[in-house]
Amino acid sequence: MKNTRYINLRLILLLSIGIVTFYSCERDFSDDVEFATFPPNGDVFIDTFSAGLDYFPFGGADPQAFSVETEEVFDGEASMRFDVPAFGNSFVGATFNTTARRDLSSFDALTFYAKASQAADINEIGFGVDGETANKFRVAARNLAVSTRWEKYVIPIPDATRLVSETGLLWLAEGASFEGDEGGYVLWLDEVKFEKLGTVAQPRPAIFGGEELQEQTFIGSTITVTGLTQTFNLGNGVNQTIDVAPSYYSFESSDNGVATVNELGQVNVIGAGTATISAIIAGVRAEGSLEVTSIGDFQAAPTPTRPSENVKSIFSDTYVSETESNFNPGFGGSTTEFSFNTLNNNTILNYSNNNFSGIIFGNTVDASGLTFLHVDVYVDQAGTEFEIQIRDIGANGEINTDVNTGLPIGDDRDRRFTFTGLTAGQWTSFDIPLDGDIASQKNNLGALILVGGPNFILDNIYFYTE
Repeated sequence: MKNTRYINLRLILLLSIGIVTFYSCERDFSDDVEFATFPPNGDVFIDTFSAGLDYFPFGGADPQAFSVETEEVFDGEASMRFDVPAFGNSFVGATFNTTARRDLSSFDALTFYAKASQAADINEIGFGVDGETANKFRVAARNLAVSTRWEKYVIPIPDATRLVSETGLLWLAEGASFEGDEGGYVLWLDEVKFEKLGTVAQPRPAIFGGEELQEQTFIGSTITVTGLTQTFNLGNGVNQTIDVAPSYYSFESSDNGVATVNELGQVNVIGAGTATISAIIAGVRAEGSLEVTSIGDFQAAPTPTRPSENVKSIFSDTYVSETESNFNPGFGGSTTEFSFNTLNNNTILNYSNNNFSGIIFGNTVDASGLTFLHVDVYVDQAGTEFEIQIRDIGANGEINTDVNTGLPIGDDRDRRFTFTGLTAGQWTSFDIPLDGDIASQKNNLGALILVGGPNFILDNIYFYTE
């Protein structure tokens, strides 16, 4: 096959966010001043790169995966070719950016033709990856299905009026994430450009995945708006959902004295009371909201004072963690809602509506020489009780539980403890002895299982010895 490699060695420069300081005189602009505008050029790749466009592989991606193809094309003389490696051999990941900024406000979608040597799903593809603006207007379509024949694809623009000075015209990331996942195939793109189709209709933006959420919190906490998507109906009747960067939205708080929200979707709780966070894109109200109830000032958990050499920490701002952990494993049947909350520069674990959740360690912890598990617990309702299970997962490194009894089986062991006597509105500290069934087997601690509640906050989780 005839193909021409196109590799640029400036791999990281575009994706680095530089810090530039501007100085200006203290004077007003004249009413006659005209600010710079940029050309409304929508071409990305039509037989070749459009003016100023270049190729920048992501860090860790295979820089040789992209080439310009002259044999397999949809139209014209050339196409974009991506050789997606098999599992374990890196991935395809790159952004195509231009040094000549574009005004894309007259378009409503990025379009392209695509085919593959086998049926596949592109993990992520879109536009708006721009290191200079920290990907302010990033858009992604996830798991875009491509077939072995050329087909046209449309990725809508959430609000084109925002795109008046753009450099990030195309990006994608695709690879095999596990053994047996699709990989070792060729993907082609052709006729890549921004268009005004006029058939991108019925916008349905959403925040928090379209859910109406409620969260109780405190002054000084920060909450990030998540689940940002927008769904459009395309001219062929297909509903296309895209992930949308926060800066496309206009966020609102019903009470700025309780909570404010910035253009990055960061909610800052500044007072006591209740406020509802909502959003709009291009005049269309987004589905979903967050009702924030702030109960006022929050007192941090006691700062640990034990020597670090006597501690193996799972979660604490005081100690370095012994292992990375998954604090929201999403067990089957779990109703738990989890969030990290930062209050006065101290991060805590917030669990609500918990029935069955846990903290899964990335690597097992050897607590053979340790004697206690310390946990600080905060609740806001009197009478709250819940159980923690300290699980040793044995030499096989797997959690084995009897589905009928919930008890460990095989080489697993656990120590169970119920948090009781909790006083609403204050922290209670617990030091749980590593005795009972794990007294002689605690060298492969792999999880802390949390049952009941339903609402509680945790901090300073660590194993220690006196």
